[in-house]
Amino acid sequence: MALTANSSIGDWLADPTGGDLIRGLLAQSGASADSLTPVLGLPLQQLVVMSQGAMPQSVVDDLVRAANGGEIPEDVAPSGWTEQTTPGRFAGKTVIVTGAASGIGKATASRVAREGGRVIACDIAADKLDALSTELPGIVTVAGDLTQQDAIDRVVAAAGDRIDGLANVAGINDDFSPAGETPDAVWDRVIAINLTAPFKLMRAVLPIMEAAGRGSILNVSSEAGLRGNASGNAYTASKHGIIGVTKSAAFMYGPKGIRVNSVAPGGVATGIPMPPHMSEYGSGRLAPFQQAIPTVATAEHLAASITFLLSDDAVNINGAILASDGGWSVQ
Repeated sequence: MALTANSSIGDWLADPTGGDLIRGLLAQSGASADSLTPVLGLPLQQLVVMSQGAMPQSVVDDLVRAANGGEIPEDVAPSGWTEQTTPGRFAGKTVIVTGAASGIGKATASRVAREGGRVIACDIAADKLDALSTELPGIVTVAGDLTQQDAIDRVVAAAGDRIDGLANVAGINDDFSPAGETPDAVWDRVIAINLTAPFKLMRAVLPIMEAAGRGSILNVSSEAGLRGNASGNAYTASKHGIIGVTKSAAFMYGPKGIRVNSVAPGGVATGIPMPPHMSEYGSGRLAPFQQAIPTVATAEHLAASITFLLSDDAVNINGAILASDGGWSVQ
């Protein structure tokens, strides 16, 4: 079978020609094939996203040509996992998705829309939301900073009188700093975006769900919400905090027909840039544990977990924290 951009990285490395090409590319940057172990199941195309702009599409195209005698063969489906949508799963439902302009939020908004839901897509990046609206006609976009009350008010107003689901996906990382090094600016911004904003949006939609006697809320946490060695102090605190918010709300509102759950991702190949000034001590301390990530997921992998808990398929699940991390949390 011809190697394409959708062939898995593992298939490329296993192929005599493809393997030599990939190893040669890695050698140019001083890396080895071992660095790709967590992403062997992902399609080669994912390297463009993961590179955060360092690898242009032309590099992947050139690899495909080189592996196929100068031609780019007709593409095939990925050789690993492929997304299988459930038609009509969100039919008639209005679902708010934050961080919808990119990464996990975009994949979640897309899946809900393709499964019949009315999506209120929120993000601070207005230009990317405009691009999303062309990809997913019919979604409602709201650009704004959800740390500000006026943005939350506009999101709720756009949703209208019925809100069936809320996916709090938006988030940022910190600078990997330990508590003794964490600047006020890093702490305040990470807590505001990762914890306070989702809490306030959840608080805003709960009365509407309560009046309807139904609703589902999904708060994205992280592997850093389950352990102390996955990120810096501010991010770890924010993700532990969102788990606490989730469990408390699940307890309080479960009897009222509202389910509140959380997904805790591990490594995700979304290409989200890290802050420019990283803690040297924190980065060095965390490195061995981050290198133990068994596999890196795509945004679509996480959207599958998120939409499951958000949907009626999870009818009997409330207050759960689903580790969607390839098994990292059991190591």
